[in-house]
Amino acid sequence: MDVYHLGPQAFSSRLILGTGKFSSASVMLEAVKASGAELVTVALRRFNREQAGDDLFGPLSAIKGITLMPNTSGASTAAEAVRAARIARELSGSPFIKVEIHPNPQHLMPDPIETYEASRILAKEGFLVMPYIAADPVLAKRLEDVGCASVMPLGSAIGSGQGLGTADMLGIIIRESGIPVIVDAGLRSPSEAAAAMEMGCAAVLVNSAVAAAGNPVEMAAAFAGAVIAGRKAFHAGLMPQSRTAVATSPLTGFLGTNA
Repeated sequence: MDVYHLGPQAFSSRLILGTGKFSSASVMLEAVKASGAELVTVALRRFNREQAGDDLFGPLSAIKGITLMPNTSGASTAAEAVRAARIARELSGSPFIKVEIHPNPQHLMPDPIETYEASRILAKEGFLVMPYIAADPVLAKRLEDVGCASVMPLGSAIGSGQGLGTADMLGIIIRESGIPVIVDAGLRSPSEAAAAMEMGCAAVLVNSAVAAAGNPVEMAAAFAGAVIAGRKAFHAGLMPQSRTAVATSPLTGFLGTNA
């Protein structure tokens, strides 16, 4: 089976789904099921067992085969992210944590310094750390060195739907990484998810592209199919590119033969 590993845990689905921005919890749950995702990220504030209407932990935990990955969305410093991660592990029992630190609400770009510091601390504490970062090959390698389970560089700005604007840097990160590279943020269409997989990414994480679609459940299924197709294409090996046309059925020698 074609799996990838995050720490000791193996996953066969290479589509990770976020759970924010959906019109309702019921739509989100149906989209999760349609996606076939085995790893789902949830904001800490949605772990609310005392208020069922604002709790996603219980409903998601009831889906067979789902592993929850709490995230530190809303944190603006390493200290806030570390505190959120510790609370999330206590509430969920999950060793996974998506470190997400973006102090500026205008552009929501991840803070590289605070992200590195939080990831370093949490990896030492035994978390399976999944840091959300800009497509920075140097930072990605530093995070690998401190024990992160993966790196999650953005394709483009979070929620922008601008696709794989960072493709060149993603290619460098993939080539140099010894841990899974997961594209997180900016994807809009299933074709972009397939393209990320064709590059050699281990997985993709999508949220807005599904939640904001006209039919989120159908879009979740479309992304699931695209990720599978992209992974198969990566294994098959894409044809080389050429600057000039190359005939597929050359006539060389045929027309010049004597009757």
